[in-house]
Amino acid sequence: MKALLPICLLLVTIIFAAEPPKPQWKAGAAIAKITPEKMIWMAGYAARTKPAEGVEQDLFAKALVIEDHLGSKFALITTDLVGVPRNVRLFVAEQVQKRYGIDAAHLAINASHTHSGPELRTSRLYGTDDPPRREAEAAEYTDALQETFVRIVGEAMEHAVPATLNYCKARCGFAMNRRTLNGQGGWNNSPNPDGPVDHSVPVLKVTDATNKEIALVFGYACHCTTLGHQKFSGDYAGYAQEYLQAAHPGVTAMFMNGCSGDQNPYPRRTVELAQTHGRSLATAVEAALTTKLIPIEGALKAAYQEIDLAYDTLPTRDQLLDQQKSTNKLDAAHAGRVLAVLNEQGRLPQNYPYPVQVLRLGPDLTWVMLAGEVVIDYSLRLKNEINDPIVWVSAYTNDVPTYIPSLRVWKEGGYEGGDAMKWGSHPTRWNPKVEEHIVTTVHALRSKLD
Repeated sequence: MKALLPICLLLVTIIFAAEPPKPQWKAGAAIAKITPEKMIWMAGYAARTKPAEGVEQDLFAKALVIEDHLGSKFALITTDLVGVPRNVRLFVAEQVQKRYGIDAAHLAINASHTHSGPELRTSRLYGTDDPPRREAEAAEYTDALQETFVRIVGEAMEHAVPATLNYCKARCGFAMNRRTLNGQGGWNNSPNPDGPVDHSVPVLKVTDATNKEIALVFGYACHCTTLGHQKFSGDYAGYAQEYLQAAHPGVTAMFMNGCSGDQNPYPRRTVELAQTHGRSLATAVEAALTTKLIPIEGALKAAYQEIDLAYDTLPTRDQLLDQQKSTNKLDAAHAGRVLAVLNEQGRLPQNYPYPVQVLRLGPDLTWVMLAGEVVIDYSLRLKNEINDPIVWVSAYTNDVPTYIPSLRVWKEGGYEGGDAMKWGSHPTRWNPKVEEHIVTTVHALRSKLD
């Protein structure tokens, strides 16, 4: 009998060692298809002259709600869209707090920035074939969409079960910096193999008490612009999510675009290439999952602040009137839109309410979420400056007002440096202190979460 005792103890040790870690969190996920039922106007490319002509791949919105042991919740919504307008974020945040008790600081809405999704703007659309009709269609779609966002947060909460969180990462290589000197002191949109990039693929794995996967949240810094045709599609990010969900039955795969303002996928322009890039990214996620996972334990904390991001020197009325006469159609049209703002409001805005968000998951993971088309310099800088074990930087979150250049890109100029703002109604480009203002705010919010 005594001889059997060590064997029994060994078996008990093996059994307990094989048990999955005790859940430290609660988590639930939900999915909703958001492919437009009508062939409405598409977003992302100003050169389009007609609405969508079909569906290459369905579009989705997905929600993940995480709750820590103290009852603090965070809701993440990811979308196959070019961006989420400020008014949509405000509506969803208000309703999520009202219906589910999750405050605005604990809600993030990220857009994959696919250029093969629908137009969401509920203000005037530019360059459409039938502006009144397209504006009405966009408003109708947006109204339904924001209600869907609110609904899936509630569904994710209903699905919440005891869960564990683990972090891992890998790399993917199809993104390349797209700013190349043109030899005339300017910058062209073309692949630059020597330009700065961030090829990291961060992954948050969420599993239940039986180790069944609930969600895989993953990031990458690259424009969703493989495709340029007239059919709805999630582009490479949509395919990556599709492949992961096929390989992991029952999981919700959620893509978070990074600081990809100056990063493009190469090569590009065909569905096959979008699928190839999607497969590459999905494979990188699978590779990350083979590494030693880092358990994420502890409390959940979040901070959110809208800062007054300042514009550069504002144009005068006389300058706008002169610009309106320009032979450059883009400059002339921009001047006309800014003049309309000036005439309607009596003055031009001096700044824009820019959202900055920081999420802390336990003592290890700091997740920075920035609005707009942020260039890669922000990711590289914040990962270097924030002294935490894991730093994840996402862009296109909570609002996508325009490009957000670093000081380097601001000085260089070009499309990302300020020229892109001419496509909207921003009165001029950002103030040169844009990078310091945003980065300083990130550090301040991070300090509040100690």
